[in-house]
Amino acid sequence: MNSKLHFEKRILTISMVGSILFMLAEGVMAYVTRSNSILMDCLFDFADLIMIGPFLLLIPLLYKPVTEKRPYGYSQVESLFVIIKCCILLVIIAQLVMYSVQVILRGGNRVDGGLIAAFEIGLSAGCIAIYTLLRHYNKSFSSPSIKADLYMWRMDIISSLGVGLAFLAQGPMRGTPLAGFIPYVDPLVAIAMALFFIVEPVKMMIGGIRDLILFAPEEPIVEEIRQIINRHLENYPYTISFLDVIQTGRKAWVEVYLKADEDQIRISQLQQAHGEIKRELRQHFEQIYVELIPDSSEAGGH
Repeated sequence: MNSKLHFEKRILTISMVGSILFMLAEGVMAYVTRSNSILMDCLFDFADLIMIGPFLLLIPLLYKPVTEKRPYGYSQVESLFVIIKCCILLVIIAQLVMYSVQVILRGGNRVDGGLIAAFEIGLSAGCIAIYTLLRHYNKSFSSPSIKADLYMWRMDIISSLGVGLAFLAQGPMRGTPLAGFIPYVDPLVAIAMALFFIVEPVKMMIGGIRDLILFAPEEPIVEEIRQIINRHLENYPYTISFLDVIQTGRKAWVEVYLKADEDQIRISQLQQAHGEIKRELRQHFEQIYVELIPDSSEAGGH
């Protein structure tokens, strides 16, 4: 468990250092060029950065075992962090869209398209390098926070390439009937980036809310768990009477109420079935707790 803790802290530290470097570069370039598109990139990285720092302090708590006082540990805090992070991103996106619309209504924004294109394409190369490194680490270990961070870097790559190509297109537009459109490229690109960015934070926030209020996972996940349990129970005289699955953050709890074919239940069989089921489920979940419970209700229902 300690190795996983250090591994996750290392991944997020690499991401934080990269975010600081890119945010500073984007801030300087946004000031020099007065570009709305670069400003949006800068604020997007800033929102990511202000969440990574506090979360590094939280990581050790996520590895503490569950107790009677905290039956779900600190997993819900991770879900809360994801929700807060997504809310901050949505607020930033909304404000930048409104600002870009105001720029369009004022007649656009003339910027040095060649300089911005070169900067953004160079930036995308740096983002690709860090994303590749983080994804390499993610193959060995993953968590909701790391997945959210990988999403941020993936969006940085796409946005930087998109902005770079959009401003490269300004060159051929000069001296043509489309020349009057050039001042509107910057705010329109910023709006397009915002609309592209808004989808994933909404999905992540909905997922975080589900985890926070202890809803069951999506139906395909529950069905996969059910199939795994049924496959192992084929070797024992038990069937599932009721399945209760809760997931919050990186932890999942599975309570399996069993109906026995006979009046007697052998503890050794339950222990063996429990070990088999838990071993396979651990391949799908980072931290999972499994309980096999004899169903004592008369009708076997809940």
